[in-house]
Amino acid sequence: MVVSVLEEMRIRSLGVIDDAVVELSPGFTAVTGETGAGKTMVVTSLGLLLGGRADPALVRIGAGKAVVEGRVTVPADGPVALRAEEAGAELDDGALLISRTVSAEGRSRAHLGGRSVPVGLLAELADDLVAVHGQSDQQGLLKPSRQRQALDRYAGDAVAVPLAKYSEAYRRLRAVTAELEEITTRARERAQEAGMLRYGLDEIAAVEPRPGEDAQLAEEAERLGHAEALSSAATAAHAALAGDPEDPEGIDAATLVAGAQRALQAVRSHDPALAALSDRLGEIGILLGDVAGELAGYAGDLDADPLRLAAVEERRAALNGLMRKYGEFDRGIDAVLEWAERSAARLAELDNDDDRIEELTAERDALRAELGELAQALTDARTRAAERFAQAVTAELASLAMPHARVSFAVRQTEDPDGIEVGGRRVAYGPFGADEVELLLAPHPGAPPRPIAKGASGGELSRVMLAVEVVFAGTDPVPTYLFDEVDAGVGGKAAVEIGRRLAKLAKTAQVVVVTHLPQVAAFADRQLLVEKTNDGSVTRSGVKVLQGEERIRELSRMLAGQEDSATARAHAEELLATARAEV
Repeated sequence: MVVSVLEEMRIRSLGVIDDAVVELSPGFTAVTGETGAGKTMVVTSLGLLLGGRADPALVRIGAGKAVVEGRVTVPADGPVALRAEEAGAELDDGALLISRTVSAEGRSRAHLGGRSVPVGLLAELADDLVAVHGQSDQQGLLKPSRQRQALDRYAGDAVAVPLAKYSEAYRRLRAVTAELEEITTRARERAQEAGMLRYGLDEIAAVEPRPGEDAQLAEEAERLGHAEALSSAATAAHAALAGDPEDPEGIDAATLVAGAQRALQAVRSHDPALAALSDRLGEIGILLGDVAGELAGYAGDLDADPLRLAAVEERRAALNGLMRKYGEFDRGIDAVLEWAERSAARLAELDNDDDRIEELTAERDALRAELGELAQALTDARTRAAERFAQAVTAELASLAMPHARVSFAVRQTEDPDGIEVGGRRVAYGPFGADEVELLLAPHPGAPPRPIAKGASGGELSRVMLAVEVVFAGTDPVPTYLFDEVDAGVGGKAAVEIGRRLAKLAKTAQVVVVTHLPQVAAFADRQLLVEKTNDGSVTRSGVKVLQGEERIRELSRMLAGQEDSATARAHAEELLATARAEV
């Protein structure tokens, strides 16, 4: 049962396509047409909907932007719908609307369920929607890293669980190793740094600054530097308030206020307002007496000692020297004290290098031992999965006109004296374990297994890739499969078998195939024709569903290049009849 279906795509101003709607069926859809008509643009469009790279060169000449819109039915409780709803998207009658716009200037925008979303979200959803396979994927299958990924994907949790533990330990080992190398290789620089810090801390300790001391000394220096003027002013102010003993007849503020209060005191009982004023004058008199007393004390205590001033200035100079070297001058001595605190912590760290090196070395050795055990677990899991995977792919190849071909996996390690110990040997290792995985093919009995990069023709490689995907469909199904000329380099009976196998795959998933082969197209539930016309100035492409006579004519063209050839038509009708009988 297909849980998600790509119903249709609308493509505008993309490559040679001006404006076309691609209607897809839940089963097997074949996309055919003349070379250069734009069939590959169907694959490209789907790639854009799935978060692929936006290339402004794809925009049709003369157009400002290319637009691809898709409609995908998804289960409401499935991971795609739930993730889309988290992003604010809404379903339209159980369908998710996806849109991608690419401007001629290279700008790209994505919309999901009516909401603007990051392109990365489309790529995230793609893993649960569509598996795309094209010519580049065939070349990718030649890479050992892709072959390892395929084996790990097939193995499932048997590899995924130990691999997750291995990856965590591997990341920690890299961090520990980097820190250990940094400490050991930069020993001289760290020693120099420690010496500079120690010198600075000793210099600060010799001065022994106190928090806020610079501000206190600045106030004292200001007071000592103007002691005579301050004393004279305080004495004059005291005389103005309390009188001058040397001038008994002089008038002072305290005497005047006291006289004013006495004048009111005699009549205060006649008016409360005047009584209040009399009280306030009494308060003023008390305040004047207090201030006069403090002025007398200030003048008496003021120290005009030039020796103390010299000592203060000397202390300030020492503090200023520290602030210039170790602090921020506008923040004062507190910044110096903060630097000293940080530097003391850093110096303790540097002085503990030997202890740290010992700790890191022990941790590194423990992690390497742990990696060795996890790598062995990965090797064992991959070896078991490789046997099952190879048998399943070999069985599929028998259904794809390669009955005598045998597929196998080589899971091996490379010795490295600096590596980790796996199975009693020191071997090289990396982020995915110590295994080198290589897919081997023996195309016929007696032929030695060889890497598929060397032992498989283009047609054989296409069938191996299809067989691998069919095996995946049974263990890790994807709702929609898109194959771009998976039948390249194949013909005759092999092409018929590919068509038959794709039709079988379409019973449990949606399959879309871009093909040149009539033997493959005949097995499709729906055939779409991408045709190109020329109005003399602009090339336009359209996509239409072929039925009845139109499909016979297209299959005839694909067979013989002649739509009206009686022989080709007979062959096309036979192909369709055979395919329908089997499907």
